[in-house]
Amino acid sequence: MTGTMSHPYQDCFRQPFAKYLLSTNLVGRLQNGMGSLSIALSTRYEGLPYERVGLLVGVFAVAAAIGGPFLGRAVDKRGQAKVLLASAVGSATGFLLLAVATPSSLSVPLVAVFLAGSLSPPLEPCLRSLWSTILKEQQLVTAAYSLDASLQQIIYVTGPLIVVGIAATTSPTYGLFFVAGVTLIGTFLFVGAKPVRQWRGRPKDSNWAGPLRSSELRTTLTSLGGVGFVLGVFSIATVMYGETNSTSSNTSGVLLGVHAVGALIGGLVYGSRRWPGRSETHLKLLLTGLAACYIPLLTLPSIGPMVILMGIAGLFLSPVLACGFIIIDEVAPEGTKTEAFAWVVTVTLIGNALGSATSGAIQSAGLWVVFSLPLIAGLSALTVSLFIRPENESAA
Repeated sequence: MTGTMSHPYQDCFRQPFAKYLLSTNLVGRLQNGMGSLSIALSTRYEGLPYERVGLLVGVFAVAAAIGGPFLGRAVDKRGQAKVLLASAVGSATGFLLLAVATPSSLSVPLVAVFLAGSLSPPLEPCLRSLWSTILKEQQLVTAAYSLDASLQQIIYVTGPLIVVGIAATTSPTYGLFFVAGVTLIGTFLFVGAKPVRQWRGRPKDSNWAGPLRSSELRTTLTSLGGVGFVLGVFSIATVMYGETNSTSSNTSGVLLGVHAVGALIGGLVYGSRRWPGRSETHLKLLLTGLAACYIPLLTLPSIGPMVILMGIAGLFLSPVLACGFIIIDEVAPEGTKTEAFAWVVTVTLIGNALGSATSGAIQSAGLWVVFSLPLIAGLSALTVSLFIRPENESAA
């Protein structure tokens, strides 16, 4: 540190490779914000009925949730570069295969989306397992996790806009080519960094459960799964709200967009300073704030105030994720860190799917009931987090 006041983000970006790793990783991760929508728009454009479109999108999501931990375990065993390159080629091949497949048969599209999802390169867990090796101070690691959690919100805002723009100006099928391209380009650029090529997993025992043998990690993952559930609920709840309170079809997109902006702001603030106390305590406090911010949504105000409330509801999202990353970094058993971070993606995807399904199943109960689900999920995640006890760490 210098004698003058120094900002954690400035210090983080001064470290070798930090800016390059984050920027190239985010390019490769654009698939996360584009893949499902590209599949849906392109297959619908080819004339597939909604039932088959939904099936293909569902298979893609389930394949990504299942494949992530397996790829993470492969990274811990064989290093980052080989697994990232092979999976990027495999995932891109899946998107390209779907782009050229004939819609008359469902077998080839199913294989294509399974490849695209299950081999989605584990860029998120790879980057998160790198931070503690290239950033030596804990405050810089915290800042990096906060940046990661915050900037990924941009992916979920810009990704769908890019897909829609491609579909409007050319053809939805070209969106699949674009997703394949950014996946390959981002991954290849990320692998070009020296820390990625040199990263090697640490020796571990042969316990089949891998990182899941840590009770603290399992508890943290369960708590973060509740956050994924909330995001799934909002994807349906905002559409319902828009249909009830507005004639504009863009209302849900606006509400989800301001929620992402709130998450971006909250994450940047959280990572901008050193917070006293343990990460486990931070997570409990942040989840309390997250749940509290969902309470005003139950008033279901008019669109203007609702936009503000959705922005506020996002403020604690990225800090919760960043704090969860820190805990996982601390408690993951030796030699399993990448797989541990991959499980974060998996539980978030599972929670998201359950949230969407639940809100859709109870939509007839009314808008207030659907908007109560985020509060229930937030309180449930908070309750689960109370069982994260640092003195019981078993990261042996």
